[in-house]
Amino acid sequence: MKSAFTKGAVRATAGLALGLTMSWSAAAEPGVGDDTILFGQSAAFEGPAAALGTGMRQGLLAAFAEANAAGGVQGRKLELVSYDDGYEPETAIDNTKKLLEQDKVFALIGEVGTPTSKAVQPIATDAKVPFVGPFTGAGFLRDTSLGNVVNVRGSYDQETEAWIRHLTEDLNYDKIAILYQDDSFGRAGLSGVQKAMQKRGLELVAEGTYKRNTTAVKSALLEIRKADPQAVVMVGAYGPCAEFIRLGKKVGLDATYMNISFVGSKALANELGEDGAGVVITQVVPFPWDSSIPVVADYQKALKAHTPDAEVGFVSLEGYIVGRLAVSALEKVNGEVTRESFLQAVEQTGEFDLGGVTLTYGPDDNQGMDHVFLTEIQADGSFKAINRLAKSGS
Repeated sequence: MKSAFTKGAVRATAGLALGLTMSWSAAAEPGVGDDTILFGQSAAFEGPAAALGTGMRQGLLAAFAEANAAGGVQGRKLELVSYDDGYEPETAIDNTKKLLEQDKVFALIGEVGTPTSKAVQPIATDAKVPFVGPFTGAGFLRDTSLGNVVNVRGSYDQETEAWIRHLTEDLNYDKIAILYQDDSFGRAGLSGVQKAMQKRGLELVAEGTYKRNTTAVKSALLEIRKADPQAVVMVGAYGPCAEFIRLGKKVGLDATYMNISFVGSKALANELGEDGAGVVITQVVPFPWDSSIPVVADYQKALKAHTPDAEVGFVSLEGYIVGRLAVSALEKVNGEVTRESFLQAVEQTGEFDLGGVTLTYGPDDNQGMDHVFLTEIQADGSFKAINRLAKSGS
C-alpha cells in the first residue's frame, strides 16, 4: 500500500495517483483500473474525534493490505484515499465531492459519524455510489430504500435498548439520565433511549447536552446532578464524555456511566486514566483481544503487519471487518466490476462468514450484524467483556 499523510488529507502518493488516473481514463467504471480499485474515505483525523477516523482507516488499510499481499481481488490491488473532515458536515461534503469528482473513487467507505454521514449520504445515493460501512448506528442509514448503503454494525436503537434492559433488569435502576451531543448523532441516541424507557413505563430523570467538537459539559453536569440519577447514559465522543465522567466523579455523582460504541473505547480509557474504572461501553464488534475468534486473530495479524505500532482496539477491528466485507463482496462479483455489480453481490450473496463473525444481508436488510456486547473499563485501562451489569464494588 502506497500512502502518505499530508495536512488535512491522507491520500495516495503523487506518483501513484498519476498512474491510477492514466489507468482509469480507459476504464468503464470510476475507480476501477486495470490493476487497481480505489476507495474513498472522509473521516476525522484531527480534533476530538481523531482517534475514530484513525482507527477506522488503520483497520481498512490492514484488510486491504492483507488482500493485496494475497494477489488482490481478481488481479486488482485495493487502494484507499482518505481526507480529514474534522467531524464537521460541511467539510465532509467538500471531501465527498472531491473524492467523487476529482479522485473518481469506486466507492465511499468508513465514513465516521452521524452528522457527517447524514450530510454526504444523499450525495452518494444520488450518484449511485456504494456507501459502505459507515461508523454510525443511525437509523436513517437502515432505510432499505437506500440501495447504495451497506451497513456493518448494529444500530443505536439496538445499543440503547441493551443499555436500558441491563440497567433495569440487572441493577433494578429506574432513575436514568442522559448526556448527548446536540446534533443528529446525539438525538438518534436520545430517541433510542426514550423508546427503550417508554417500553418499560419509565422516563428520563434529566437530560444534558454539549456542542459537537467541544468538551463544554459543565452545564450539562450541573443539570444532571440535580436529579441524582443512578445511571448516566452517554451519546458522545471520547473527549467530552471523558470530561463529564471526570468532573462527575469529582463532584460526587456516584452513578453508573454507560457509553455508546461510537465513543471510541480505547481513546476514552486513555483519556480517563484511573477515573475509567467501572465505566461501561456497549460494543458492536467482538472483543478485539480474543484471538480464539478467527476473524479477530486475522485482524491482529493484519494490523501488526501493516501498522506495527498500532494498538489493537474496537474501532480498528470494525474498520478491518468493513474492509473484509468490501474484499469479500468484490470477490463475489461475476463479470465486470461495477458499482452496481458490487451492490448486487452484497445483496445476492446474503451471508458473509468472516470467521466467527457473520454478516447477513437481503432485500429488506442492509445491516450486517445485530449483536451488542457489554464491556467494562478496568482500573489499569484495559477492557473486560461482561454479560451483565453489577454495582460498583460488588
